[in-house]
Amino acid sequence: MKYILLIVSLFAFHLTNSQSCSHTFSGEIHDFHNGASIEGATIYIQELNKYAISDKNGKFRFKNLCEGSVTVTVAHIGCETISLEITIQEDLFKIINLEHHFEALNEVKIEGHSGIKKTKTSQETVIKAETLEKYSASNLGDALKEISGVSSINTGNSIVKPVINGLHSSRIITLSNNVVLQDQEWGIEHAPNVDINSAGNVSVIKGSGALAYGGYALGGVIVLNPRNPSKTDSLYGQTITSAQTNGRGTNISSTLTKTYESGWYVSGQASAKRYGDFKAANYYLTNTGLDSKSFSFNTGFNSFEKGFNAYYSFVNNNIGILASSHIGNIEDLVNAINSNEPTVEEDFSYGIDSPRQDVTHQIAKASFYKRFKGIGKLNLQYDYQNNKRFEFDKRVGDDKNKASIDLTLQTHTVSSNLKIDKHDNKAFEVGFNAEYQNNFANPDTGIRRLIPDYDKYSFGAFITSEWTLNDKTLFDAALRYDFVNIDSKKFYQTSRWEERGYDADFSDIIINDLGTQLLTNPNFKYNTISASTGLTHQFNANNSILVNYSLSNRIPNPSELFSDGLHHSAARIELGDLRIKQEQSNRFSASYAYQTEFLKLNLEGFYNSINDFIYIEPTGVEQTIRGSFPVWEYQQTNAMLTGLDLSLNLTLNEHVHFANTTSYTKGRDLTQRRDLIDIPALKTINTISYNNKAWKNFNAELKSEWVFKQNEYPNNNFETYVATTDSYVLVDISTPPPAYHLLHFSTDVTLPTSKNTNLNVGLNISNLFNTSYREYLNRLRYFADDLGRNIMIQLKFNY
Repeated sequence: MKYILLIVSLFAFHLTNSQSCSHTFSGEIHDFHNGASIEGATIYIQELNKYAISDKNGKFRFKNLCEGSVTVTVAHIGCETISLEITIQEDLFKIINLEHHFEALNEVKIEGHSGIKKTKTSQETVIKAETLEKYSASNLGDALKEISGVSSINTGNSIVKPVINGLHSSRIITLSNNVVLQDQEWGIEHAPNVDINSAGNVSVIKGSGALAYGGYALGGVIVLNPRNPSKTDSLYGQTITSAQTNGRGTNISSTLTKTYESGWYVSGQASAKRYGDFKAANYYLTNTGLDSKSFSFNTGFNSFEKGFNAYYSFVNNNIGILASSHIGNIEDLVNAINSNEPTVEEDFSYGIDSPRQDVTHQIAKASFYKRFKGIGKLNLQYDYQNNKRFEFDKRVGDDKNKASIDLTLQTHTVSSNLKIDKHDNKAFEVGFNAEYQNNFANPDTGIRRLIPDYDKYSFGAFITSEWTLNDKTLFDAALRYDFVNIDSKKFYQTSRWEERGYDADFSDIIINDLGTQLLTNPNFKYNTISASTGLTHQFNANNSILVNYSLSNRIPNPSELFSDGLHHSAARIELGDLRIKQEQSNRFSASYAYQTEFLKLNLEGFYNSINDFIYIEPTGVEQTIRGSFPVWEYQQTNAMLTGLDLSLNLTLNEHVHFANTTSYTKGRDLTQRRDLIDIPALKTINTISYNNKAWKNFNAELKSEWVFKQNEYPNNNFETYVATTDSYVLVDISTPPPAYHLLHFSTDVTLPTSKNTNLNVGLNISNLFNTSYREYLNRLRYFADDLGRNIMIQLKFNY
């Protein structure tokens, strides 16, 4: 037995020594961006419980390692911790890259919750998810009015277009999930076709400083950022439902997301809204119902070095337009203006009849990104949009259910950008986008087409730079070039062609003379340059300033060029002008911010000089076979807009807070020395709020909204002949309505329902005292009051 044990021991000793444990594992820790060595990184081998620290050259070493597989974890302050599977078979040397730009890393993780800004030297405000959720039953335009300097121009209560520092429509770029919306935004009665419930937060950038998105945003850029998935194995979601008294309607929105620690994710979101006739303080607003449906699907993969995203969204809005706003002729307009109540008043109904809009917008997007060591991040994207717009007028006979306007707008866009961020104190970005757009105006409406068929080809390229001069000062600059070609086919009545003087200026674009009509081929090419530069400086922990200059150019949109005829939903004749040139804006802005533990103050000022500013205004009356209608013509002038925006937040004690937002904008026609049309009036909002986390996270808020009368406006009133009275009467379409004051109240509590779920119950009362008022920037103010009191109960379930 002793000899047997001796032999076994010798054999085991031989096996132990035959497994080599003399290997070395060494390497270097580098910054992924610029390849610089990282000192002080911790390298840990889990199975052996061994540690090493990288030296000033980023080097580390483990000695006397046995063959086999081990898990190595590498960590450093300001970097994402990574784990690697290493196989030891011989001496091994490995370079390990860490992401050392903490802000860029966290942008992927937390932007959807905290709202990281898109720019550094532009006047930018971020609306967080908590605020957007309060507007789940409303629309984007209503939510954006939370920001000082942002208002809206409305067609009733459901068609709400954002206005930024007095500018709107084609002067504002709206992005949804990094797709620039192309949804006939030129129309003043065309609201953005987006579902606010699909956004994680919204950034509003005033002015045209964000050139990566386009060079024509004279007013600003609105960016709807999606909810960014976390890199954890999780399944989570949210359902918001509400019911309200005004419109007797309901809203429901649900989001569900599945994420994986590996970086894969998939999410879906759907919303539905249904409202009947809304109500002013004293009467129902007949035919103002809304039926809205939307859904989106989002999937992809996220890691630091690479990722992709596939996205699809569908939005459909069927919107009733106030019945009394439909006028058959100029006499109807006179009667409507002189009446204190709508000319059509009926009992409440959920029906949506003509006049109405039925708009469907679809987006399909695929994007990919890849980070290259020592260079930066490359992004590639393709997106397709389909916008289908029907506008229904009151018609009779076989055409009763036929649309007056039937437009299909299809847009294909390819874009790419490279962000070079390998330097600690500077960063650069270069990129381009190419776009093809086709508009088809269906002739089967049986009505003269307001907007013609056209093809639009666009190409843009940009470069931006950002320089950190020291720990308190940052400077940036950007340059962009755009080329646009619009190739259209349009019929003109020969009489209109000659009346506009086109026979002298554009005789070369006639391709077919049909006697009473001319088929023409307007083809326009535009080249534009845009630029911006800005600087931020932090004086100390409490005080900072921001200054910015931007040069931008906007080409005329199809409506401004080609409008020619009766716009039935607006009940007016609109005339574009083929001679209209591109606008050029020089905008100067400055901001001052003061912040302490108890006070936050932000004061923003701007001066915007716009050469060849394009606007539309009434010029007279024209007789048609349907009667007399006001004529509105697109014209150009040199204009100036200037203003101040104030935001103030004051913490009175642990539970009580006070906030104020005030905005004032002034617009002048420098050529004709008069005020500009459709400039928002001075508005100030004061809010007192109380919150107590110990009381089920109880919140209560009382908001005072004071809108002054707009006393600065152009006088476009005119006289017209009324046959029934055999007299000439003044048509007062210019005088703004009186000032008004509204009070709003809201409160909510959050009730835990399980370890990982909770239910938020909220009550919101708008126009608390049921005040009668009319808003200057509501196009239907001639026909009826704005909305009366609305009581809404909202349930928000987080799971």
